[in-house]
Amino acid sequence: MVAILAALLSGRPLHAQGNYEIQVYAAGTVEPKSTMVELHSNFTPDGQKHQIDGVYPTNHQLHETLEITQGLTSWSEVGFYVFTSEQNGHGVQWVGDHIRPRVRVPDSWHWPVGVSFSTEVGYQRAVYSPDTWTWEIRPIVDNYQGRWYWAINPALERTWHGPDVKQGVGFAPGAKLSYDFNRQISGGIEYYADYGRLGAFDSLHDQQQQIFVVTDLNVSPKWEINIGVGIGPTAGTDHWIIKAILGRHFDWKKPSLVD
Repeated sequence: MVAILAALLSGRPLHAQGNYEIQVYAAGTVEPKSTMVELHSNFTPDGQKHQIDGVYPTNHQLHETLEITQGLTSWSEVGFYVFTSEQNGHGVQWVGDHIRPRVRVPDSWHWPVGVSFSTEVGYQRAVYSPDTWTWEIRPIVDNYQGRWYWAINPALERTWHGPDVKQGVGFAPGAKLSYDFNRQISGGIEYYADYGRLGAFDSLHDQQQQIFVVTDLNVSPKWEINIGVGIGPTAGTDHWIIKAILGRHFDWKKPSLVD
């Protein structure tokens, strides 16, 4: 996570800019005795071009993140991330790891919308993020209305070790709106932001905001495919990012015997 040079000139503390797992989460969880393996690939063709306070610039960085999510019960799961980065002059490097337990409202409650709650904690090396230990709490609400789908992730973030420790709790929402053109293809918009500290948001100039045009390919229940191109309209954000998510669901349940 890296702030751009304009943020440094403005005199504000550096904020983190993720770009490792660019995803608006759905409320559902992975079923028990099954595993979802995902590869998040994100490339920044136009980003921060200067090293700031020992943090590598994001320009032309390729981020590959392995996410493994294991279903625990019908309403809970735990996910684990391995972040990596590749860039000319630095090669392929390990960035850090996160762990993410999540619970959801069971189907038996018959709520009109999907609701889940995740918490994510982890470490990232200081050359990629000045805040090395971070904690996130992410409520998730989503719903299908005919061919339309929407999801909201109003995440709260806290630094445990790094220059932003004294900044308190930050607000980093995400949202998605998409439309099913047919059973195989959906298209829509995803929005990601970091507004800064609760109660004292950063100025619009310094906020991180990203808007992605995305496509989801629903080729099979076993596969997850998401492709998108994003623009950062504020000075505190990488200007262009290309992202892709490729996921594969593995079911470990034994097939039932039918007479």
